[in-house]
Amino acid sequence: MNQQTQTEIEAAAFRRLLEHLDSRKDVQNIDLMELAGFCRNCLSRWYQEAGQQQGVSIDKEAARELVYKMPYAQWKEQYQTPR
Repeated sequence: MNQQTQTEIEAAAFRRLLEHLDSRKDVQNIDLMELAGFCRNCLSRWYQEAGQQQGVSIDKEAARELVYKMPYAQWKEQYQTPR
């Protein structure tokens, strides 16, 4: 497998992960952290850091919006449950 094909497969898997997380808004970040050791915020930070490694500046809110499919504040208001 060449590098471009691998990158395309990885990108497709990442998009599928985002779709899955979007379909499971009932799963809270704290649940993800406890069970998997990462959450949506971690994923957005990793995306931001990967951009920086490629010389692309992605701000925190833009990265979160990519992961949450909406502004983070809106997601918290609509879907985050009190603990």
